[in-house]
Amino acid sequence: MTSSIAEQSAADLGGKGSILLRQRRDHATLDGLMNAWLAAGAADPRRERLWQEIVQLVFSHAFAEETVLWPVLRRVSPAGEELTAQVEEEHQAINDLLALVEKADPDDPRRDAWIEEAFVLIREDIRDEEDVLLPRLRDALGDRRLRRLGAAWEAVRRTAPTHPHPAVPRRPPGNAVLGVPLSGFDRLRDLAPVRGPSSPRAGRLVAGLIAAGGVVRGWKYLRRTAAHL
Repeated sequence: MTSSIAEQSAADLGGKGSILLRQRRDHATLDGLMNAWLAAGAADPRRERLWQEIVQLVFSHAFAEETVLWPVLRRVSPAGEELTAQVEEEHQAINDLLALVEKADPDDPRRDAWIEEAFVLIREDIRDEEDVLLPRLRDALGDRRLRRLGAAWEAVRRTAPTHPHPAVPRRPPGNAVLGVPLSGFDRLRDLAPVRGPSSPRAGRLVAGLIAAGGVVRGWKYLRRTAAHL
């Protein structure tokens, strides 16, 4: 089997736009954000912003994996069912833990411990994907299919839910039926409230509404392309 995608060049992974490069990019971004959060002191005002960026990326990334990547892996690899079931369990554990963090009072002494526990799970998930699951996609798919898969994954990731929703199924079509409407809600929730039409953030609210509508466009794009992946 192909070695970990962490050890390969861009050309080895299918070139610009490949799903393998896009996955590795997000994983590196997450790693940097987690390291920055750990390095920041408890009183550092950047810490909460970093945490929100981590949450948004974790959930949009995982939703796109479960919607686009893992169904393909189950089709092309004899071990796909077992491997994706394992990573879906990891995703559910992360989802449940981050839901606890979101519900906790900011001064709850357990909150930081839960966040650090989540970081351990996220790093384990990254290693499982880069060392085991994604190399099997590299073995099974040519460069062109990897790039097409990357485009479908990106379309869904950009309009996916950005917060934990433990009750949403991990597999399509159930994840889309429940997750797509929640995505629009999440992206509006990520914006600060607008206090009036002259607010400088009014434009951001409009952008959020556009992003919410983009969820439907992203899902339609996936449905059109899924049969050819």
